[in-house]
Amino acid sequence: MMQIEKSWHEVLQEEIGKPYILKLKKFLEEEKGRGVSIFPPEENVFSAFRETPYAKVKVVLMGQDPYHGPNQAHGLCFSVQKEIPLPPSLKNIYKEMETDLGIPPPSHGCLINWARQGVLMLNATLTVRQGEPKSHYGQGWETFTDGVVRTLCNRKDPLVFILWGKSAKEKCINILNTMNHPHAILTSAHPSPFSAINFFGCRHFSKTNELLKKWNKTPINWDLNG
Repeated sequence: MMQIEKSWHEVLQEEIGKPYILKLKKFLEEEKGRGVSIFPPEENVFSAFRETPYAKVKVVLMGQDPYHGPNQAHGLCFSVQKEIPLPPSLKNIYKEMETDLGIPPPSHGCLINWARQGVLMLNATLTVRQGEPKSHYGQGWETFTDGVVRTLCNRKDPLVFILWGKSAKEKCINILNTMNHPHAILTSAHPSPFSAINFFGCRHFSKTNELLKKWNKTPINWDLNG
């Protein structure tokens, strides 16, 4: 596995040293050895951490599984490479952003500018087999990302957790409920077409910025046009 970004490596050192990490590494090597196509490409598995170093995190956006089609996933939840057609969930995210903030939907699906402003765009599972959603569940990634969430929850400076859908809510709230913390939690249905009717109207983009301003932090410029 590629090395995680330095500041994250420091705060996750104990987690990275646990035995399950070796099992996860072995599993990924075996998959690769069998010639299985794994997404995202190896150099992008940890790109959420690379683009949003630990000290820069202001917002945590929790996803589930990387996209499993060719050239889609690049290590940031909900985001796709610029030349790739927009997945349905991302179209709905853009619709809500337009309703909430009046920002016209961008022509591409690359959310890297959000990540570079402090939005940690974390999937629960960081790899997947081509064409097989959830194929890398239960191999250790969820334990690792639980460790990431726990590390963030322990921070004294407040963060905004944006949790769309049942699995994101359960993952983070189960951890947040075990501690006293200063963080804000915004929850709604998942933006997928199956549940978007209950996602629309959540106004999480403006609510996040209101919270950041209240905490004297720079708000996120959600506009990806230009």
